[in-house]
Amino acid sequence: MREVLRELAAVGPFFDVPTGDTPPGGGFRPLTGLYADPLGAYVDEVGRRLGGADARVAASTAQLGIASRLWSLGLGCAALAGRVPDLAADRVWWRLPEAGPLELWLPEPAELQGELPEAAVPGPLPRPAVGPLAGALARTVLDRNLAELDAAASARFALSPRILRGNAASALVGALRVLLDRLPAPPHPPAPLVAELLGEGGPLAGSGAFVHEEGLGVAFVRRSCCLYYRAPAGGGGLCGDCVLRTRRP
Repeated sequence: MREVLRELAAVGPFFDVPTGDTPPGGGFRPLTGLYADPLGAYVDEVGRRLGGADARVAASTAQLGIASRLWSLGLGCAALAGRVPDLAADRVWWRLPEAGPLELWLPEPAELQGELPEAAVPGPLPRPAVGPLAGALARTVLDRNLAELDAAASARFALSPRILRGNAASALVGALRVLLDRLPAPPHPPAPLVAELLGEGGPLAGSGAFVHEEGLGVAFVRRSCCLYYRAPAGGGGLCGDCVLRTRRP
């Protein structure tokens, strides 16, 4: 898995994660810690960087950003090697630099192994009716990581599961777009995996309308809004996949 991640880093910064015993600088902590008490301070900082956004907008943006990093790593490894890394919240370490997005570090990169026991899933996530590789992606990103973050964000910032699932779906499609742009012919095509996760019976079913056509690319319209248009830094603009684009005259 270490070699796969090293190869994946060439795709771009969101797909790059340092590995090994020595962190790439000071201040790294496990994500499971961020999802507890420090989450409020982290959301406050995201709100400040958004120009003074309120807590719900900042929390939604923070969750979407973390989801984007995790999907990039999971989907990228699946596309390159047909395997996914174990991205459990206690295995992935983080820090927020003075400028720029969240940085991650994997001290002990490992492939996700086996099925998660039902009791280990924190929250009522549906079990994905998808193939083995798409199912592994769902387990490593949704079950082993985002479920914990989503529970905290919902409890502390009153973010609905609809918004949080829409953010996860939007982040997944964003990762796919970059992969298709920079790795047009990977060994394991990622678009069918995304279609499984978003399609009927998948863990993100109902979060948006997804279409992929060879030669034409990806189209996606989510069925919820991430709230970014309410951030001062957003200037009232809408994201490219926002449901509000189809509702405004």
